Amino acid sequence: MQRFELSEVDAAAALLRDGGVLAYPTEAVFGLGCDPHDRVAFERVFALKGRPATQGVLLIASDIAQIEPYVDFAAVPAAVLEQVYATWPGPNTWVFPRTDRVPGWVAGAHAGIALRVTAHPPAAALCRAFGGALVSTSANPHGVPPARDAHLLAGWFGDALDGLLDAPVGGLVSPTVIRDALTGAIIRA
Repeated sequence: MQRFELSEVDAAAALLRDGGVLAYPTEAVFGLGCDPHDRVAFERVFALKGRPATQGVLLIASDIAQIEPYVDFAAVPAAVLEQVYATWPGPNTWVFPRTDRVPGWVAGAHAGIALRVTAHPPAAALCRAFGGALVSTSANPHGVPPARDAHLLAGWFGDALDGLLDAPVGGLVSPTVIRDALTGAIIRA
């Protein structure tokens, strides 16, 4: 596994563009990420986790423009959209009606797509360097609590993982809240 310091975020993004799978820090835990449009890389993420393919993943971005291609904004009530924008960038994930630009493998068996515009500096820097939204799923074997430190992560995945953006996770104790963008209802607290 290749380790990248935050000062090497461009090299970490290049690894993603070349089809690699990268662990990176998010607001609460390390995430596993790849290019959402690279099915081979995506399948490697699920193989690393041992996660069922029917479960979707969320996409993380550095700004709203990076998620716009994936959202059917016409289906989202204006009042809820205002609430969404008031929480971004920040540790809030919203499930939107999706456009046909969302690869089926990313959504899994779900009709919508979960998206977050992060305020966590390392994750946002990675998305900016990559030039778009990234797959973000917790870095852990399925059913095991997510990794909050690089040592644990390396023990689980070792060289099966292509790279690690070695920077601190944010201060959240648990993964981000997930809300429904059609109703504003909390899906995961």
